[in-house]
Amino acid sequence: MSTIHFVLQGKGGVGKSLVASLLYQYLQKKDVPVFGIDTDPVNSTLKGYKELNVEQLDIMNGDDIDPRRFDRLIDSIFQKPEDTHIIIDNGASSFVPLCSYLKESDALNFLQEENHRTLLHTIMTGGQAIVDTSTGLKSLAESFPNAPIIVWKNSYFGEIAINGKVFEEFTIYQLHQDKFRSIIQIPIRKQTTFGKDLEELFARRETFEAAINSSLPVMTRQRLKTFWRDVQEAIDLAQLV
Repeated sequence: MSTIHFVLQGKGGVGKSLVASLLYQYLQKKDVPVFGIDTDPVNSTLKGYKELNVEQLDIMNGDDIDPRRFDRLIDSIFQKPEDTHIIIDNGASSFVPLCSYLKESDALNFLQEENHRTLLHTIMTGGQAIVDTSTGLKSLAESFPNAPIIVWKNSYFGEIAINGKVFEEFTIYQLHQDKFRSIIQIPIRKQTTFGKDLEELFARRETFEAAINSSLPVMTRQRLKTFWRDVQEAIDLAQLV
């Protein structure tokens, strides 16, 4: 049995590929067999990590899913060794057509019937994207009622709150909390120090382990090491392995 992690969010620029890379690095650190598939037709961010084993697979044909390319995605899943964790990073531009096709083809139920475990990962952010990411989460919860959802809270753009209400008080949470398998809070750190280090790390498409063991300034490496430790502890609570 493999575990398939679909990373899905209809709003771009909210940390979707960041989540995919953190999840990949976390599983790799746990010595879990892991493989990545980047289906983003625009940015291909996950594929840009040279230290990670990621396949590029464009499943789009214009504005819709190409059934034959999607078939290759499923074939790729079935060709992986048993107990492999497969991370599929999907682009914001293909969120709607992919969700529609997954629903139309009943692909998630098919994978489960074939003894694969499927998990949907999505991102909630604060700031201007809070409504859009809530809409994306709502779409997943309503479209795939039998698929467990992992919500990653990314507060980089601001507090995830509306009119004083935190995420757990949102209507979307109250209506669908039984579908949310776990909620992972990405650690919040000071922007002028940690934030700058992390921005540069992500821009380089470099893993934490590579950066920590590099020739970067000592305190930069220490901050990255601290953040990476906190990320791992946050994901530990989700009990994904």
